[in-house]
Amino acid sequence: MTAKQGVLPQTKWTAAHQWSLEWNSLQMLLFSLCLAGFGDGLLVLANLGSSPWTVLSQGISVQTGMSIGWASFLISVIVMLLWFPLRLKVGLGTILNIILIAFALGLTVAFLPAPTTYWGKGTYILCGLIAFGVGTALYLTCHMGAGPRDGLMVGLCHRFQLKVGIVRTSLEVLVCLLGYLLGGTVGISTLIFALCIGWIVEIVLRVIKL
Repeated sequence: MTAKQGVLPQTKWTAAHQWSLEWNSLQMLLFSLCLAGFGDGLLVLANLGSSPWTVLSQGISVQTGMSIGWASFLISVIVMLLWFPLRLKVGLGTILNIILIAFALGLTVAFLPAPTTYWGKGTYILCGLIAFGVGTALYLTCHMGAGPRDGLMVGLCHRFQLKVGIVRTSLEVLVCLLGYLLGGTVGISTLIFALCIGWIVEIVLRVIKL
């Protein structure tokens, strides 16, 4: 049994293997990653704080002088090195995660207006969290490989038999705290994301199992 099979449910769109090109699996993978990127874009447009991993990238950038982009890349590399003891494997979903979420995020930020009221910002945050959480859960159930951070979450859940909500929330809070201590900027959106996203993913996974 692989890490993914131990944590994630089998679905009608689950792929036969991590590099499968089955249409049902592929279209769900593409849709769900774009949905997650859209949700990420809404959080950016709300402008009330970045996601915890972005805060960590900011902190590393402040301390080292490297760009936030390179800091984010460095974090991804380090996180993926942690995959080896967890016996995780790269799949098509891993590659598309890096490409499509960034693409959808960019389009969302470019074409949607930024909210100017607190009611509008709150709506963007709520919709962004739901879209990101649902998109994350759906793409993981394709069983085609996880992104660097999601893979770490799934691997830890499998290794220690813990709930997705507990592991994801612990990771997000730890990353948020570390990023803040290094000089990253934390906002209300950051805290909401850190405390809620793991449980949203877990709830969606439980619904899918029904």
